[in-house]
Amino acid sequence: MLTVVTLYRFTPFEDPAAIKPVLSDACLRNGVRGSILLAHEGINGTIAGDRADIGNVLDRILGLPGCDGLEWKESHAARMPFRKMKVRIKKEIVTMGRPDVDPRAAVGKYVVPERWNRFIRSPDVSVIDVRNRYELAIGTFEGSIDPGIDRFGEFPDWWETTEERFRNRRVAMFCTGGIRCEKATNYLIGRGFREVYHLKGGILKYLDDVPEHQSEWRGECYVFDGRVSVGHGLAQGTHSLCHACGRPVGAVDRLRPEYEEGVRCPSCVDEYGLSDRERFRERQRQIDLARSASAGQG
Repeated sequence: MLTVVTLYRFTPFEDPAAIKPVLSDACLRNGVRGSILLAHEGINGTIAGDRADIGNVLDRILGLPGCDGLEWKESHAARMPFRKMKVRIKKEIVTMGRPDVDPRAAVGKYVVPERWNRFIRSPDVSVIDVRNRYELAIGTFEGSIDPGIDRFGEFPDWWETTEERFRNRRVAMFCTGGIRCEKATNYLIGRGFREVYHLKGGILKYLDDVPEHQSEWRGECYVFDGRVSVGHGLAQGTHSLCHACGRPVGAVDRLRPEYEEGVRCPSCVDEYGLSDRERFRERQRQIDLARSASAGQG
């Protein structure tokens, strides 16, 4: 069983480019795969490997300037959920596109998973899912508000057109691991909102800590690796990925006539032309041939 770690830390890196080879080498030497983003504002990533090897890489990250308070969450996968290791330099470790937003200055009040259910049931609390619509489509907290965004950078525009409905209310936000809420709550504070809260550790922490029979979560949680989704206890979910559009596809959708593995799913059935479909179909044929060859060698 492999260990999967999602991690982030907002901390000033004077020279992210100097950190990149250090982390690339640590991951390579330990056989760890995944994706790590570096920016002047900090670090964000998901990595997977044997537990001891992951521990070695985490020790290296914890030794970086300001990373002693690194936030991370562990889960497990039966198979390696990444094809390779990528360490990249970005403008932001989670893209909002608002340079004045700085979670290091202020964030909302944290609500731990054990207290989340009671908190969001309060009549004066509005609960907002700050994730993208394709993530939200496979699972969310019952009764939460969907901003209908395709990328996190659209959240500020949505908020600015609707914020008056939240005046004189407490606002509670949640996301996968907590990083998007760090920026979203800072943004709301900058807009003059003071009663701003977010789920500490995100959905992943909630699904790990709160027993299923007590849970207010409905569905599964999209994750950015080969597992595609996880459920309560962070067990691997039932979704796969459509390799045409990149959206998650549930077990029921895979039985629908619109679904063709690697070629189309119910979400993208009207989005591509015939030449694209043939290209996807040929790619899937090559994948199937590779699978058959690998099975024959086994």
